[in-house]
Amino acid sequence: MILEVFPLGAFQSNCYIVADEDLKEGILIDIGGDPDTILKRCEKLGIKLKYILLTHGHGDHIAGVKEVKDKTGVKVLLHRNDEYLVKGANAELSRLFTSIHPFDIDIYVCEGDKFKIGEMDIEVIETPGHTPGGVCYKIGDIIFTGDTIFNGSIGRTDFPFASHEELVLSIKNKIMKFSDETKLYPGHGPYTTVGYERKYNPFL
Repeated sequence: MILEVFPLGAFQSNCYIVADEDLKEGILIDIGGDPDTILKRCEKLGIKLKYILLTHGHGDHIAGVKEVKDKTGVKVLLHRNDEYLVKGANAELSRLFTSIHPFDIDIYVCEGDKFKIGEMDIEVIETPGHTPGGVCYKIGDIIFTGDTIFNGSIGRTDFPFASHEELVLSIKNKIMKFSDETKLYPGHGPYTTVGYERKYNPFL
């Protein structure tokens, strides 16, 4: 597997390039800005992009999506419950998001959906709480968690339609069920593991 992370935008949100190392078919997970940086890196690696996967619709995770979509034509995947954010609601959250241009969602994801890039399977895990349509994406023993859970913390729940109780239940029921060795790659900050969070995360 090719796996690279790029903290992008004003909020340094993690954008992940993930690809099958042999077939060079790949995805981008969340694009918070600097689309040219990501596209140039994909070109250098020889990656043919298949999807843009969005963990949720907050502006710091989607600011670069429209430009990448327009330039590449790749399909964008998001949970339907977060479409309101993509269509303009981010502007109500921060002045930094007023310049984000709406874009179309090509595929609405939900719990248990599966996709392939090369020979790798991608599974969708619904984890609402930070946003109504928050999801994680599991590839092998790695879960890309967006703003559901971080190293030693969890996503904010002081936004409209967010729920602390729902987020904690999502993490406990959907993420903590996996083995301690399962790696968690979050939307901000360094990666962690289920075992570490099970032991040390104060919110759990």
